[in-house]
Amino acid sequence: MDTTLRDGEQTTGVSFNDMEKLSMARVLLSELKVDRIEVASARVSEGEYKGVKRITAWAAENNFLDKVEVLGFVDNGTSIDWIIQAGAKVMNLLMKGSYKHVTEQLRRTPEEHLEDVKQNIKLAKEKGLTVNVYLEDWSNGMRNSSDYVHFILKGLKNEHIERFMLPDTLGILDPDETYDYCKEMLDTYPDLKFDFHAHNDYDLAIANVFHAIKAGIRCVHTTINGLGERAGNAPLSSVIATIKDHLKMRTNVQENKLNMVSKLVESFSGIRIPTNKPLIGEFVFTQCSGVHADGDSKNNLYFNDLLPERFGRERKYALGKTSGKANIKKNLEDIGINLDAESLKRVTEKVIELSDKKNTVSTEDLPYIVSDVLRNQSITKNIDIHNYSISLAYGLKPVASVAIKIHEKIYEDTAPGDGQYDAFMNALKKIYKRLRKPLPLLTDYAVTIPPGGKTDAFVETVITWQGENEFRTRGLDSDQTSAAIKATVKMLNIIEQKIQ
Repeated sequence: MDTTLRDGEQTTGVSFNDMEKLSMARVLLSELKVDRIEVASARVSEGEYKGVKRITAWAAENNFLDKVEVLGFVDNGTSIDWIIQAGAKVMNLLMKGSYKHVTEQLRRTPEEHLEDVKQNIKLAKEKGLTVNVYLEDWSNGMRNSSDYVHFILKGLKNEHIERFMLPDTLGILDPDETYDYCKEMLDTYPDLKFDFHAHNDYDLAIANVFHAIKAGIRCVHTTINGLGERAGNAPLSSVIATIKDHLKMRTNVQENKLNMVSKLVESFSGIRIPTNKPLIGEFVFTQCSGVHADGDSKNNLYFNDLLPERFGRERKYALGKTSGKANIKKNLEDIGINLDAESLKRVTEKVIELSDKKNTVSTEDLPYIVSDVLRNQSITKNIDIHNYSISLAYGLKPVASVAIKIHEKIYEDTAPGDGQYDAFMNALKKIYKRLRKPLPLLTDYAVTIPPGGKTDAFVETVITWQGENEFRTRGLDSDQTSAAIKATVKMLNIIEQKIQ
């Protein structure tokens, strides 16, 4: 049972509107094919009511109405009427699962609370609702007041209750406790149906779900992306993979839709998926190490059962400092580029060099790097930038100080300019004027970034120069001014070769 639309919406800062709730309900039931969804809490707001109305109207038309559930409260029928008016047919009645909660929060005796619950169940049944029961704080109840838990279950086992839901409301359980407490429920009440509802406060939600199922529980509660109060709930994606791969059991969930639904919920919730979140994180199917890429090319030595295609993903090989030729070769093959061994070596060296300036090099960056390497590998480097400093202050012109090395001798100068690159060029012109060296005229300056480029994307600067003939040079860097300076240094080496 997925409770993204109810418990997941209790994530701090998350609020779904009615159309978002309807969209998610549709994909959860019709595409992802979860068995049940919990979509709201009764009496919360007018917007919540509107959302449930939209969902139940769609569900009724598509034979999903018995799979749509709403949280209700022990409130003398007020929740029941709200749920019925909203068009739902299943109520998840929230009652107290620990002695401490019933006596200190409700200030009722166990006997009084049990009678209140029975009255609400009877009323719900008379009005045509199916009833499930949440034993709120059940985990603390089992730890500290198991007699109370058994008193409640014995008092309700013959009532019209479809499922008894066992929540670890405060996320306190460890896997051994989860197994023992769930087994105790199943052994003591073999005729009742139980759900387990995990919270992730100790980062044990998945482990606890695993042990609940090992104990015999056959329905567990999840949320997309692990949304939920505090540290969240058990994420559906991890639960599905664990059930299939470790417990060797089957569910109805279409795991190849998990990534699509995760991205949808990420968009609607505004809660970003951590990049290393198992199965759904951006980088979890990306190999960074060149050793791993090499092993994958030799009979998939670094594969496990979590094949990305299962989850609507694809395997990638990151480009960065730890990339080897195998990583880069795989990425080049993906975009249809084949290089000889020497060119591949040069491209690998360039990727490592550029990775010192940004965390990762994207596949979109790669054609720019290849172009930069292949077009400029024939240029003899007689001139290089020794160092430079460009200062930029609001309301003042940029100033560049440049030290350039020509045939192992260093020349320096400083100049202002209308922009940072203009200041650099003005300082360079002063040096070349002093040396009585000619400079070609800059006639065009074009800047491009890879498609879908982000703020850290590489910048390719292509500068057109007019000397005796027109020619172009390219520079590639994560900084636009640095890319232009690299293109300029290539121009200087080209004209120096001609002078010689």
